[in-house]
Order: sequence, then C-alpha cells, then structure tokens
Amino acid sequence: MPEESTNERKEQAMKQLETQRDAHTKKEGLSRGRHGLVIVNTGNGKGKTTAALGLMLRAHGRGLRVKLFQFIKHENAKFGEHRALEALGVPFAGLGDGFTWRSKDLDSSADMAAAGWGQAKAAILSGDHDLIVLDEFTYALTYGWVGWPQVQEALDARDAGLHVVITGRGALPELVDYADTVTEMVAVKHAYEAGIGAQAGIEH
Repeated sequence: MPEESTNERKEQAMKQLETQRDAHTKKEGLSRGRHGLVIVNTGNGKGKTTAALGLMLRAHGRGLRVKLFQFIKHENAKFGEHRALEALGVPFAGLGDGFTWRSKDLDSSADMAAAGWGQAKAAILSGDHDLIVLDEFTYALTYGWVGWPQVQEALDARDAGLHVVITGRGALPELVDYADTVTEMVAVKHAYEAGIGAQAGIEH
C-alpha cells in the first residue's frame, strides 16, 4: 500500500510539473545589474537569523563585502555563527545584553540599542559594504528604542547597491511596507515544545 501511494503521488506530481513547465513564461521588464534590496525576515517561527546568515554566506562567496550587527547578542558571544564568521574573516558586532526580555535594566538595554543603531547607521552610510544584516533589530523598532523615521532616512540615503537584511519578530508595518522582500516564518512545530533543549550548532 505505501508503494502504491508513493507511485500515485509521483504520477500526480509529474503531471503538475509538466503543466507548470509548459505554462511558464519569463517575466518581462526585469531590471538588470545590482539593485540594493531591503529584506525582512519576521514571524514567530525559527529560521530568521539562520536565513540571514545563509545570505551572508552566499554574498561572501560572491565577493560581496558583508557585515553582521546583532542587537540582542552581546559583544563577547561565541555562538556557532561567530566562530564560522571569524574563520571566514567576515566582520560582526554584538550590540546587545544577551536576552533583552530578561534584562534587569531596560533603560540600559534601550541605550545599548540606540548606540548600536548609531554603529549600524554609520556602516550603512559608509559605502564600505555590499550587504549588512541587522539581526533582531525589529525589537529595537517595536520597543521605540530606535525611531523608524531615522531608520528610513538612513535606508533612503544608502548606496544604491547596498542590501540590508533586518530580522526579528513583529516587524513594524512601516518596515514591511518599505521593504522589497518580506518573509514571515510560521511556527508549525518546534522540538522545544517536546521538551528538547537548544542544540549546539542548531540554535546557537
């Protein structure tokens, strides 16, 4: 029975793939060459930072100058991504206090976010990078620690070829409207719910 089910699934899929292939037409009017994008990874599901790190890896492989700013992780964090980025020679900066939602000094957390944005803004406007990731930056915007108007102003003024990736839950509607590409990660199932703790190399 399982084999028959697999064969039926394959037969149906092949028909659908053939139909899609035959109906495909290349979109006309696409721009050519470099065009800096604002990309947002948001939603409650796992994978927002992971996807951004994957983009960094791809960009680095293409010779693009990339940099990571992390607004939650602190400057001395040594998670898997930091070790990999160090090995690749890719610059990164931890700007936060670890876990903002556990902070005993929220005023300090807010000040750190504002100071971190100052560093990120300078990098965005410097012309020294081709792709910049603002990891977990949505929280600074949502909490009002950094104002959206000043972020939009910096994004408007950036080099035309600079890609900026912003991650985190609860992206502001203004950011979603402004961005070129927005992906919402949906939580379908997570090992944590089954009592499995965070795994080295997977979560950190």
